[in-house]
Amino acid sequence: MPTARNPRPTLADDATIDAGIAADPDAREWTDQDMAQARPATEALPAALLAAFDGARKRGRPVATNTKVKVMLRIDPDVVDAYRKTGPGWQTCMNDALRKAVGL
Repeated sequence: MPTARNPRPTLADDATIDAGIAADPDAREWTDQDMAQARPATEALPAALLAAFDGARKRGRPVATNTKVKVMLRIDPDVVDAYRKTGPGWQTCMNDALRKAVGL
């Protein structure tokens, strides 16, 4: 699916790609027979090789040891503005102030 970061190739791009494929004797487009014989990497590659890349397949942030709880909290605008003006990490600073206020 084309996106702003990965746009659909133009006809000129396709022509350049096709010319590159034609010029390379080791590269060819797959036939229907090739597609029918294709197998997933989990079946085709040795288990030891797959194990080496197992961690690379995980996406997103690692699970935090100290997870947070999402709450809806109404705070005066001037208080929020004061924390935001401190720059990046203002929410952590607010959390630290709340922990100190309750004696944690």
